[in-house]
Amino acid sequence: MSFDDVRDLYQEVILDRGRNPRHMHRLEPFDASAKGDNPMCGDQIELRLVFAEDGRVADAAFEARGCAISLASADLMAEVVRGHDGTELRALALSFGELAKTGVLDSNDTELEKLRPLSGVCEYPSRVKCATLPWTALIAALDSRSREAFK
Repeated sequence: MSFDDVRDLYQEVILDRGRNPRHMHRLEPFDASAKGDNPMCGDQIELRLVFAEDGRVADAAFEARGCAISLASADLMAEVVRGHDGTELRALALSFGELAKTGVLDSNDTELEKLRPLSGVCEYPSRVKCATLPWTALIAALDSRSREAFK
């Protein structure tokens, strides 16, 4: 498979997930939520998470309006966060941010590998924020849950 074939495949994944997100729906009830907004391009997201008793994400869904990259990123993220705790998710968010900025995947992490189709955004610096917006909302949702635990 050539580089162009791989790039075309990744583009197909982004377009498919952008047009037909599998996890874009209102999740009720939920344990944590956060909104994200990218005023530069109009992307908006509200992420909701449900946690299992062991503190791992049991379910994730989002409602959003935005470009194909933002929606695809949110949809893929909603899949890969399941089964992970806050510490793991923060590390995954950092790794994804590096992938989006550099296009380089330095890890054998199977969850991060699922996000590889978004690696091409590094070629378009103005689109990196589109890809990372859902991840910013994820961290904000984790932070809001942490604050609630101490009230």
